[in-house]
Amino acid sequence: MSDGTPPRRVTIREVAQAAGVSLATVSKVLNDRYGVAESTADRVRTVIDELGYETSLVARSLRTGRTDVVGVLVADIEPFSTEVLKGVADVFRGTGYELVAYAAAARVGDHIGWEQRQLSRLGGTLIDGAVLVTPTVTDIVATVPVVAVDPHAGKPGLPVVDSDNLHGGYLAGKHLVELGHQDIAMLTGRSDLVSARLREQGFRAALAEAGLPPENLVFSPGDFDPDVAEKSAYKLLTADRRPTAIFASNDATALVTIDVARRLGLDVPDDLSIVGFDNVPEAAMSTPGLTTVEQPIREMGRRAARMLLDRLGPDAEGGSPEHVQLDTRLVVRSSTAPM
Repeated sequence: MSDGTPPRRVTIREVAQAAGVSLATVSKVLNDRYGVAESTADRVRTVIDELGYETSLVARSLRTGRTDVVGVLVADIEPFSTEVLKGVADVFRGTGYELVAYAAAARVGDHIGWEQRQLSRLGGTLIDGAVLVTPTVTDIVATVPVVAVDPHAGKPGLPVVDSDNLHGGYLAGKHLVELGHQDIAMLTGRSDLVSARLREQGFRAALAEAGLPPENLVFSPGDFDPDVAEKSAYKLLTADRRPTAIFASNDATALVTIDVARRLGLDVPDDLSIVGFDNVPEAAMSTPGLTTVEQPIREMGRRAARMLLDRLGPDAEGGSPEHVQLDTRLVVRSSTAPM
């Protein structure tokens, strides 16, 4: 029975002793070099498997200039980044590359520039390339190939995958207008993220197209943060003139809005229609099911992974597009209804 002590790392010296060979022989086998009889090489490989010996990534990179590891670098682990990670894994599965997810876990006030710090620590020593999820800066310097997914400030000086956030916001607004809603609110996204600004821009365009008067519209902060959105939703839904519909800039804030409405005794969708954005798995599993604008997050991860794969290796040509934008679409479920 284990006493909770982490297992000790097997050394190359122990492999050599168990196989009855020299350190140089084990090194040759590990690096597929000539000069070792096949029967001896088989014996060394068997011992390696039995002892569970693994070379360190740092040692491998110093020896070969490669680690055969790619990273998915994120500011935090949340539904969006999780779906991107799944998409990246879909592509790299079976390629010979290992995949590591690395979260910044940035300190308060230390959010901007997290990706540059991670790349400086990991690039070339622990990873051969990276997918950056919602990076905050555009002037990224990296010693390894990098692809960005949904960068904060738009297209940086590196390959990008994003979705049509402008059209997605428009679809949300048009849906609520077509249902007959006139008192409409929006829980906005983070002001530093271009995708959030585009969602609001598209949403405003749909409401302006419908000719809704400005006094019927309210825009409150959501910041893609359930805690912020909860406070804003409560304020909206306890106002003298509460909205009959709310568009939340992402699914996480839409789902917390449903919870607030329920606590206040409001029925969704009879008393309040709610639309989200993303279509994360939790959107379909909520009660009621969340009407949302789908951006194909997992496919965004797949596209980013293919672009990165094109740029890896000594003979990589990097011929894939520098910017890929995927379509958004409205997914209607039970959280919206006609007035």
